[in-house]
This record gives sequence, C-alpha cells and structure tokens, in this order.
Amino acid sequence: MSADLIASRQAEVIDEFSLFEDWMDKYEHLIELGKDVPAIDDARKTDDHLIKGCQSRVWLAADETEEGTVRFTADSDAIITKGLVGLMVRVLSGAQARAIAEADLHFLDAIGLHQHLSPTRSNGLASMVKQMRLYAAALAARQA
Repeated sequence: MSADLIASRQAEVIDEFSLFEDWMDKYEHLIELGKDVPAIDDARKTDDHLIKGCQSRVWLAADETEEGTVRFTADSDAIITKGLVGLMVRVLSGAQARAIAEADLHFLDAIGLHQHLSPTRSNGLASMVKQMRLYAAALAARQA
C-alpha cells in the first residue's frame, strides 16, 4: 500500500509540473512547495541532521509514527533548495520505511529536474534522496 502512496504522489507531482511550460514557473512552484515543508524543530538543526553534499544548508529529520510510517521534517537556508526538500518530503513522508528505501523516484526525471538544476543543486538533491533512503532503511531494519 505504501508503494502505491508514493506512486500516486509522484503522479500528482508530474501532473502539477506539466501545467507549467516555462522553467521559471516551475521554479516558482518549487519555491511555493518549500513554504509548505513540515518544519524541523530548531533543536534538531544540528550537524547530525545536516545533509552532507549540499552547497546550501539543509536539515532533515525522520521519525517513525505510531502507524509505523516515516515522517520527515526539514528546512533549508536557500529557497529553491527548501523547495526541493519540500518536494521530496511531500512524496515520501507518511509512507512505510521499506517502501521509501526501495522507491523508484522516476518523477524526478519525468518533471525534468535533473536536466534543469545546476550541478551543485543536482548533487544536493541526490544527497537528500540518499539521506532519506538511509533513514528509511535504518527504520525498516529496526521494524524487522
């Protein structure tokens, strides 16, 4: 079921981004998504939660919910990067840990992010995805 949740969220994102023809509009949408990211607690804005490999400062935390799903919270000091992490949180938060760890995140290519991000932002996005998968894998291992 959780894999279906991730798949349906990816489809929603692809549909949303297809409404914009211009990449400036897509960037504006990303910035708006950053405004909705569930904020990480200020006490967790530590080096332990800082994403390595991002040029901007990005903090990400993962918690297991009572339902056994993963809830991500995040923040960034850069608006587009905050939008990127917000996008990832939107797609993955609330899913089962194993589904997150194994998810095929095809939507990133489908909406053209890899082609339109600068190399440093693209590396940062890859680092965010890697960290989210690591958190999920660790939680899945604990649940097993």
